[in-house]
Amino acid sequence: MTAFPPSTTAPAPLAPASDAWRQTHLGRLLGHSMRRFDARVMQLMAHAVEVPLALSNLAARDQVSAAHIHITRHLSLGGDRLTDLAERAGMSKQAMADLVEQCLAWGLVTREADARDRRARWIRFTPTGLSWLQAFEAAVAQAEAEFRAEVGDDVATVVALGLEAYAGAHGRPA
Repeated sequence: MTAFPPSTTAPAPLAPASDAWRQTHLGRLLGHSMRRFDARVMQLMAHAVEVPLALSNLAARDQVSAAHIHITRHLSLGGDRLTDLAERAGMSKQAMADLVEQCLAWGLVTREADARDRRARWIRFTPTGLSWLQAFEAAVAQAEAEFRAEVGDDVATVVALGLEAYAGAHGRPA
């Protein structure tokens, strides 16, 4: 630490010429885009006839969050152990267990003992959960189509290819 004589003050920190970069950097744009996309998917699911009315009402009242979508995105059709599901979703086991509890209450998933390891639990979609998954697929396709219509096919293709390359192994299914 540099000491300054009592009669002088420390020099003022240099301010950047502009702080506009904070509003337009790639990370911020990606975050806003993801939130907009997820919000549109949830809006579409709130009005999907395939979604049971109780779940549709939860989605319409913003009771279903992007965190709940992690189960929809990451739970395999054959089911998964909780630890594997949490790892695939990039969440702690405890956080995923909390989401699973909510999805159990909503009837989206079941939790069963693993026959090979009594400590482990298998999470599987229920028939209602599979309906939810079909509605999610349709909503994602609709949101992607709207994105393509807004930015054009060429830009949408370049964005998708760029994000796929950037995500690398993190964006590929297990």
